[in-house]
Amino acid sequence: MTAALWHALVGAGLFSLSLYHLIVAQDLLRRIIAVNLLGTGLFVILVALGYRGPDAPPDPVPHALVLTGIVVAVSATGLALALARRVHASGGRSEDV
Repeated sequence: MTAALWHALVGAGLFSLSLYHLIVAQDLLRRIIAVNLLGTGLFVILVALGYRGPDAPPDPVPHALVLTGIVVAVSATGLALALARRVHASGGRSEDV
């Protein structure tokens, strides 16, 4: 089993587990964490797909997509946490969202 295949399988497992928790979780903070882990699993899969072999350089396009995705994920997480804080401050329960 190659390292790229191992990383792709780990990424797929992380993606699957976080998708399950995204569906099952009641709490808003747990859902935000599940979305972050879902993105992390996808990033690991994309990096594994960029591997071309031991003698060839990696494909730069998936790596650039992952870097862009990390920036977008951090921004989306900040927005989601701000919205969750506002829901909590307004007296609403995060489980109702």
